[in-house]
Amino acid sequence: MTDAVTTYLDEHEGEAQALLERLCRQPSVAAQGLGMPEMADMVESLLSDTGFQTQRLYAEGAPPAIYGELRGRSPYTVLLYNHYDVQPAEPLELWHSPAFEPTVRDGKLYARGAADNKGEIAARLTAIRALRAVLGELPITLHWIIEGEEEIGSPHFGAIASTYASLLRADACFWEGEGFGPTGRPELMLGTKGLLYVQLDVQGTGIDAHSGAAPILPSAAWRMVQALATLRTPDGHIRIPGFYDAVLKPSEAQLDAIADQPNMDAELREAFQVQQFVDGLAGAALAERAAFTPTCNIAGLVSGYTGEGSKTVLPAKAMAKIDFRLVPNQDPEDILAKLQTHLKDQGYDDIKITTFGRAEPVVTPIDEPLVQRIAAIAESYNGKKPAINPIAGGTLPLLGALRRYVGVPGLSVPGNPTYWANGAHAPNEHIRLDDLREAVRFNCYMFQALAK
Repeated sequence: MTDAVTTYLDEHEGEAQALLERLCRQPSVAAQGLGMPEMADMVESLLSDTGFQTQRLYAEGAPPAIYGELRGRSPYTVLLYNHYDVQPAEPLELWHSPAFEPTVRDGKLYARGAADNKGEIAARLTAIRALRAVLGELPITLHWIIEGEEEIGSPHFGAIASTYASLLRADACFWEGEGFGPTGRPELMLGTKGLLYVQLDVQGTGIDAHSGAAPILPSAAWRMVQALATLRTPDGHIRIPGFYDAVLKPSEAQLDAIADQPNMDAELREAFQVQQFVDGLAGAALAERAAFTPTCNIAGLVSGYTGEGSKTVLPAKAMAKIDFRLVPNQDPEDILAKLQTHLKDQGYDDIKITTFGRAEPVVTPIDEPLVQRIAAIAESYNGKKPAINPIAGGTLPLLGALRRYVGVPGLSVPGNPTYWANGAHAPNEHIRLDDLREAVRFNCYMFQALAK
């Protein structure tokens, strides 16, 4: 990064924070339809003010995705992806300051969306503005899509990507980014697990009954928990026949990358407030399990009376929400069919299955030239070897659509003001302001390096 850019950033130190606070003050909860038109307007205005030619990308039933294009000195083109929607702020009573009133405490900025994903939007905008102010133009050409449904599974992103594929063409794609580890090592993430999200519903009686009738009436609650018990053993093995058939074993390069990652056991135990991890896992074995193991997780379970005190009731119905995180080469449609067959074979064909989300696992190989190029740029930035995560435990549903319709190689680069304890999706979500500063500088450095 040139001295002139560094000087400019020093002289405009507060710009990224001001942008982030502006973004976070505007609610944009896709799940509740809260503030979405206003947020789309703000994002388009910010891109336009930064020099992008913008347009709205539509799919029926979806809030608009905002697209911007800004030509640079080099024809080398990067597609940036972000999202402007955020998770619901509830439970509101657990926030130490209002969720949509950005508040700084102890060098951290607290607000819903600060970490996921408005912090990176602010960092990228600030870097682009700095480069244009100092150099008069961008070193490279940027295409940028910022959608409004990521937090509800990007259900319309496939339709948007297929319709507007020609706009999204690029030489490389940078997804939601990574940050810098506790020792300053840049972090790269090369893919995410797939997802199958379902809701199970069972009806026992037509109405709730007195629990004294339990000897003669069916219990929806017991039927649900007994059905759930057929899905997984106590040690975590998933019992659905054929569930593991397509699982692709990690490569040696992926295992080497896992072994090279910094040990974050202590930080993770503190962040999640646990004494130890499942099966006493630690170090590389913990990271390997997190990366390459598919899951069957109970995300929600409701039946009967859950208020204060007691109520002797036999509940009429029960509901469970389950998310399956899938690894290469598992297919969410195949897993759904196997789940349906399993419940029927176990005698639970009365349980209704509703699907809320599907996404395929997407992983960029470590030997992909783009990965090697970004790793070299990241190491030259601060002299520290990057830590490469072959696959994250979460899911970016859009990645399958990008791969299918656009076909551009991609990864997450260390230009996001995020860290392991940022509280994303939880009350008191936040970023560290030092991380925001570093993210802006890395983006400036990377955009310049990619032009060479």
